Amino acid sequence: MATTSAAHTFGRTSTARRMLSKVPEVTLVFWVIKILATTVGETASDYLNETLGFGLHNTIFLMGALLIVMLVVQFRVDRYVPWIYWLTVVLISIVGTLITDNLTDGYHVALTLSTAVFAVLLAITFAAWYRSERTLSIHSIYTRRRESFYWLTILFTFALGTAAGDLLQEKTGWSLEALAGLWAAAIATITVIHFALKGSLDVEHPRQASNAVLAFWLAYIMTRPLGASLGDLLTTPTDESPAGLGLGTNRVSIVFAVIIVGLVTYLTTTKKDVIEVTAPETEHGAQPVPSAQTA
Repeated sequence: MATTSAAHTFGRTSTARRMLSKVPEVTLVFWVIKILATTVGETASDYLNETLGFGLHNTIFLMGALLIVMLVVQFRVDRYVPWIYWLTVVLISIVGTLITDNLTDGYHVALTLSTAVFAVLLAITFAAWYRSERTLSIHSIYTRRRESFYWLTILFTFALGTAAGDLLQEKTGWSLEALAGLWAAAIATITVIHFALKGSLDVEHPRQASNAVLAFWLAYIMTRPLGASLGDLLTTPTDESPAGLGLGTNRVSIVFAVIIVGLVTYLTTTKKDVIEVTAPETEHGAQPVPSAQTA
């Protein structure tokens, strides 16, 4: 009787079913939309705060409320829906930027302090995520707890990227084009190192997964100051910076938003960035797969 029960239990826990991740596959289109969304986060927050005169406090309350609404929608769907996901990313980009700007301009918190605080908060989030789930992989975001860790991490990466980018500009006094080139070069270096290590390690090697996870999150953080630098280059008047194009925050925000909509429509139609994951079926439903370690 015990043997039969054990065999029955084993049969149930060893059965696997296909599930859909709540986040997209990391492709070239992913990074293009991410940088565009980051730039829109910079230009849109400046447009609302400065051009329309909302002020930092009112702008952060408004965008924070919209973000909460979209997070509720995102958590309620049972799979990755491109327009919901990317609208949430755009809003969290704006809010993350506004949090740092509000601390700096509204409460006069030094950028050295805010950068350090956000770095610590991000590290704590990563530690709690890994302690709870034994993975930081974005290929395994199919439970509410993992999704909560994911979006909290995203928020801190935007806040940290904003603070670190502003701090570097403050300390170095470099031009907008120099800063944009620096962040682009840093992301390119991470990419080269990632693929070099990937080519030298076996697929099953544990360092392969660690390399992919680390490369993803480092690049994700650095796309924030890169996008901000691009936004500043496009919107800054030529009389303030020789490299500035003076296109205006509203024009850049609209153009980039239209491009994002076009790319999201393409992804919605083709479903090229949908991730399928395998999870064991147990008495309590699908459970996380501890071995899913790739980024």
